[in-house]
Amino acid sequence: MGESIFAAGYQDKPYWWEAAPRPDLPPVAPPARTDVAIVGSGYTGLTAAIELARGGRQVAVLDSQDAGWGCSSRNGGQVSTSLKPGFEDLEALHGRDTAFRIRREGINALEWIGDFIQREQIDCDWERVGRFHAAHNAAAFETLAKSATSQPKGLEVEVFVVPREDQRREIGSDRYFGGVVYPAHASLHPGKYHLGLLARAQAAGAQIITHCPVLSIQRDSEGFRLTSPRGTLQARDVLVATNGYTGPLTPWLRRRVIPIGSYIIATEMLDPALAKRLSPNNRVLSDTRKLVFYYRLSEDRRRMVFGGRVAFKETDPKQSAPKLHAHMTRIFPELAPVKITHSWMGFVAYTFDTLPHLGRQDDGIYYCMGYCGSGVSLASYFGTRVAQQILGRPEGRTALDGIQFQTRPLYNGDPWFLATAVAYYKLRDKLNL
Repeated sequence: MGESIFAAGYQDKPYWWEAAPRPDLPPVAPPARTDVAIVGSGYTGLTAAIELARGGRQVAVLDSQDAGWGCSSRNGGQVSTSLKPGFEDLEALHGRDTAFRIRREGINALEWIGDFIQREQIDCDWERVGRFHAAHNAAAFETLAKSATSQPKGLEVEVFVVPREDQRREIGSDRYFGGVVYPAHASLHPGKYHLGLLARAQAAGAQIITHCPVLSIQRDSEGFRLTSPRGTLQARDVLVATNGYTGPLTPWLRRRVIPIGSYIIATEMLDPALAKRLSPNNRVLSDTRKLVFYYRLSEDRRRMVFGGRVAFKETDPKQSAPKLHAHMTRIFPELAPVKITHSWMGFVAYTFDTLPHLGRQDDGIYYCMGYCGSGVSLASYFGTRVAQQILGRPEGRTALDGIQFQTRPLYNGDPWFLATAVAYYKLRDKLNL
């Protein structure tokens, strides 16, 4: 395809930044003291900051980049219940009661974020559009259909099965073998949502300090001392909310999250009739491949925003764009002549048990991360919960409290095994396994 797939004025930055540019905050020094220092200004850090500041704590949020520069303004804007492990797998590991409560947390998170956005009146194009989850082969469809009709009691979510002969009602493609629709799933504009959180955190009194990386965190008799290029900050409590951007600052956490780049493209403006054919109900769309593709129309229903993992190792978004375009046109052949206006990537954080984790390390540092690609609802929900834990409130308790945050021998935060895993799953998907 070469350069021909790129539109004039192509940009290697998120499409979402057009309507929600990253905020230009003044370069200020951290305060000498604060009650809680939060490292990371994404969804986790800001929802925690809102809860803490409204709870009467002095809060300083520090970030090495612009506020929300990471995956909080780079994701696909799809909102679901997505806790990855199923009930049976969790039951085998943690027992029936804990498995039930963990699965409920995903349902709670989706309900919570909808209520939160409405209550806070955040203008972020929030809409309960529903998800069409497509089966990439016949066996996957049978699995989806079975799971839809045999949900554990008390964990039921609204879902209906769409056989292959009817899937054109949901997606303008014959590529799949049917699927299921989850009507409660939603979409939003990631950048606008982040700016809404930022405004509410600032209004609550939280100080947001950008382009000010934390260089070290040291425990002392008064709590913690954080150093930065602009000065030293003394904090009673520290929350690390860095998710896919967790680095050498916190080696214990870095060994427990796997940063994985997820790549997205946005197309040029589509004819409205074509957009309607491709996504008749404006659903968020995903499929059952191990290397999943996720896509949707933009908030104005005029572009296709298409994402997935297409590289064995991390690469330039302009190099990944032709591969994403090729996958997109296999699903939607009508999009073959449509050019790309934006291509970008962001790091999500997977964990070894594919569960998010929050709590307090032995050294007293709080953490909340590991959303495994479903961070819009989970980061917001668990960010609030970990803040409630810092405040000592009982509503901060979650089903994940006390679940071991696993690592593996020889893993230090560099996912050297990722290329092999991607190749393996790519082969499985190609063979329709």
